[in-house]
Amino acid sequence: MTVNSAPQTYKLRRGRITPGQALALGTLADRFAVPEGDGPIDLAALFGREAPVVLEIGFGMGGTTLEMAQADPGTDLIAADVHTPGVGALLRGVHERELANVRVHNGDGAKLLAQRIPSGSLAGIRLYFPDPWPKARHHKRRLVDAGFAALVADRLAPGGRLHCATDWEHYAQQMVAVLSAEPGLEVEHGGPVERPEWRPVTKYEARGRDRGHAVADIFAVRS
Repeated sequence: MTVNSAPQTYKLRRGRITPGQALALGTLADRFAVPEGDGPIDLAALFGREAPVVLEIGFGMGGTTLEMAQADPGTDLIAADVHTPGVGALLRGVHERELANVRVHNGDGAKLLAQRIPSGSLAGIRLYFPDPWPKARHHKRRLVDAGFAALVADRLAPGGRLHCATDWEHYAQQMVAVLSAEPGLEVEHGGPVERPEWRPVTKYEARGRDRGHAVADIFAVRS
């Protein structure tokens, strides 16, 4: 099963890698990165234990990821992002906080989900403030479409939850419509809800609020 095989669903951000980030990329990847490969990942072997596993697609500089992982040590987390400086920053943060429940993937999290995550294996998927592609002609590049919803339904274990957050009202409406149309998913509460207290405010969220954007959290459970 593939997802959005034609259009790229994110814009690569420019950013200079700091010496600390470069050092983390060079010295910590062997310990905390998802090993490269083509086949399905053995999640229990990856973390060295049997525990619920969550995939986070896109984490920016990793601040929210670190907070949530530290607050929930009983859950294992695979965090994926294409922004190399952010990957270096997260690797360094995982090391400094001595977090055993985080593994980092330097690459497209949607492709990782499609190509290497086993069916029915995830307790959750997090998608916080994905690129909204606000122009109408670019809406086809948005990650959350019918193919993504079907992939999520397949990869989540029964009762597993997809948690999306966006500060673009039209994208929130699209998310609800797409996820509601997927037979394997049920949108909780029928639509967006306010941010739960346990989800930290992200940098992009704060920026959106400063611009007057309303933030929507959307949950869909694997039925």
